[in-house]
Amino acid sequence: MSRRGRGPSASRSRYFWKDEAGGVARGGRAALWGAMELPIDEVLDELRAALDARGRVVLQAPPGAGKTTRVPLALLDRVAGRIVMLEPRRLAARAAAERMAETLGEPVGQTVGYRIRGEAKVADATRIEVVTEGILTRRLQNDPGLDGVGCVIFDEFHERSLNADLGLALTWEVAQALRDDLAIVVMSATLDAGPVAALLDAPVVTSAGRAYPVDTVWLDRPRPKGQRFEAAMAALIARAVDETQGSVLCFLPGEGEIRRVMAQLDLPGVALRPLYGALPFAEQRAAIAPSPGRKVVLATAIAETSLTIEDIRVVVDGGLARRARFDPGSGMSRLVTERVSRAEATQRAGRAGRVAPGVAYRLWTRGEDGALPAFAPPEIETADLAPLALELALWGAREAGELPFLTAPPEGAMAEARALLADLGALADGQITDHGRALAAMPLHPRLAHMLQLAGPEAAELAALLSERDILRDRGVDLSLRLRALADPGGFGVARGPVARIRDEAKRLRRLAGPRADLGVAQRAALAYPDRVALRRPGDAPRWLLSGGKGVKMAEGDPLAASRLLVVTDTDGHPREAMVRQAIAISEAELRGVLGDRIRWVDICEWSRREGRVVARRQERLGAIALDDRTRPDAPPDAVARAMLDGVRQLGLAPSPAARRFLARVRLLALFDTGEDALLESAEEWLLPYLQGVRSADEWKRFDLLPALRARLDWDAQQRLDAEAPGHIVTPLGRKLAVDYGGDAPEVAVRVQELFGMTAHPTVAGQPLKLTLLSPAGRPVQVTDDLPGFWDGSYEDVRKDMRARYPKHPWPEDPRAADPTLRAKRRAK
Repeated sequence: MSRRGRGPSASRSRYFWKDEAGGVARGGRAALWGAMELPIDEVLDELRAALDARGRVVLQAPPGAGKTTRVPLALLDRVAGRIVMLEPRRLAARAAAERMAETLGEPVGQTVGYRIRGEAKVADATRIEVVTEGILTRRLQNDPGLDGVGCVIFDEFHERSLNADLGLALTWEVAQALRDDLAIVVMSATLDAGPVAALLDAPVVTSAGRAYPVDTVWLDRPRPKGQRFEAAMAALIARAVDETQGSVLCFLPGEGEIRRVMAQLDLPGVALRPLYGALPFAEQRAAIAPSPGRKVVLATAIAETSLTIEDIRVVVDGGLARRARFDPGSGMSRLVTERVSRAEATQRAGRAGRVAPGVAYRLWTRGEDGALPAFAPPEIETADLAPLALELALWGAREAGELPFLTAPPEGAMAEARALLADLGALADGQITDHGRALAAMPLHPRLAHMLQLAGPEAAELAALLSERDILRDRGVDLSLRLRALADPGGFGVARGPVARIRDEAKRLRRLAGPRADLGVAQRAALAYPDRVALRRPGDAPRWLLSGGKGVKMAEGDPLAASRLLVVTDTDGHPREAMVRQAIAISEAELRGVLGDRIRWVDICEWSRREGRVVARRQERLGAIALDDRTRPDAPPDAVARAMLDGVRQLGLAPSPAARRFLARVRLLALFDTGEDALLESAEEWLLPYLQGVRSADEWKRFDLLPALRARLDWDAQQRLDAEAPGHIVTPLGRKLAVDYGGDAPEVAVRVQELFGMTAHPTVAGQPLKLTLLSPAGRPVQVTDDLPGFWDGSYEDVRKDMRARYPKHPWPEDPRAADPTLRAKRRAK
């Protein structure tokens, strides 16, 4: 212990054990004061020994083992300094702190305290501080040495939240570089401990747990496609209540589903308790507190881990989870409803076996279970990474690879995040700016922090509103309507809980805001979303182009559907054309007043796929949208030609017959790649100089490619082409006949009589020229690559046939000695 600075002085704590005789003693292995024994107690000595030896340990313990409330207390006499434990949710942080304080017979805020967003109950004497994950990140950024902290515990790490991954990466770097005495404990219920143990080079301690058996009840057959999820879930809950005893915990993806299922339940004598993150704390406590009668708790994933609802005997799992997904292409996040993973389903079912044998009902069949993914993806792979990119820049890391992340963040999402931060002025040349430091100090997404910094205290209410779930769902998209609902919640039928939270948060944010600025609501929104200023597209349908380049649409009956300019603050995140969920109208004068420094006059000369021609215009643009658009008749010819080249790449080459014959000759000698893809790829080199004056698809159809293609060959290559693969041959009559190189061999079609007098077969490119011999009427009569052999062989049969069909034409017995001709015999006088 002395190696890591946790000697005898570390034992000065008010942490007591109760020995088997009931007396109070320090140390020893027995039940904690005032608490029953839990499965985790069996491995606490092993955990403490591992931490003594290595200073870090990974603990695997199933739900209900007691790790959240036992481990921090068990380390009090092993750690010098404060123990900081991370919890993924505010409710879990409060509940854990209260439970540990109760175990010690103290109120929260003495030996055990907590710190969450906007609230703290700690004192100088606090030894265990339970915090939500963002709190640790702020502490590390402000004090990388973690002065006064002896141990950091990451609870419920299997959830793999973005903040937990970042917190572990930063803490591990600090432990390696600055604090070799800093202890790290990673605790998880379902995580494969191997990767995180390998990252930390840490031992693994496993608690088998003593959960009661849980029977699983599956659907007999897949749920009918026409049956709504809420109706099916309500029916399954009613069945579970009818078939079992004890209280029931039901898992649903979100608040909306909870409300709709509750509305369909009719369970006399059973209390219905919702439980979700946005619920007022008093109602959350009512859901998790023991109930004198039977109750049904309808919860989101908030009830999967950390929280213990002690009287639960039955679980009903809808099999769905709601997760945030970020699309780097659109720069937008959306909440998607997905099937749970098998690990999540197992964890949910385990909640039924905490206090007695239980039953887990699942809204899917046993056969469908095999199709579930093994684990949910880490949030770092799917989330908006702008906050992470800002934290990394503040830490001094230019690339995520400089930190020991358990899972590396996707490069595309990180590039998109850095681009946004640069657009907001938080990064310059990859380094954090003073403005970026100010944004990082605010407990907000960088967009909203930027708005608060520039728009001042009056923007606090909007920042708080945009940070919360929509308080007026299915009531149109107008953001100003939501601000009015905050002022008069009763008039809009808005629940008081969300309004109170938003008002409290706004009050806190006002103290962090920058200097006051005289801006309207729409202008404040534009500061946060400069890439989502939307200009209505021409036409009747309510569709807009965003300044960031993507498209959005809106329901036709919405009051904002006719607005020319909007600031879009929320969409459904569809990557092709997102549906607007929240926006505010903005005038052009307001827009220029707040984003005028971003508006530029731009000369445009581009190919219009829709119009099928080169369009040259002068536009006043904010990003991708044009606030003013004028025809530009004096576009430089070179710019027009380059735009036309884009059109050529869209339209394709479509060479004329002469150009195709030329390409076939080139292909025969392999002088250059004649494939269309290769020609288009190099078109800037050979075609661009010839496109002067071509501006439309119709003009391109009439364009002759042959001169441009011939110019690809230098003089020597042209001489070789004409010598070895000539474009034509000269017949004995002096006529030039084009050689067709499009088949398996070069070929010419010629009348038999025109070859009279020839004794040698013509060759091209070192091979015999295929001759298609024609009758006087131009019909094929023979194909040969051996003319002398034809004269000696089948000519006699052809002669007989031709004399019968064309008696007025000469058909000599010896064609080698005859004169070539295309004429009939002269009439005898």
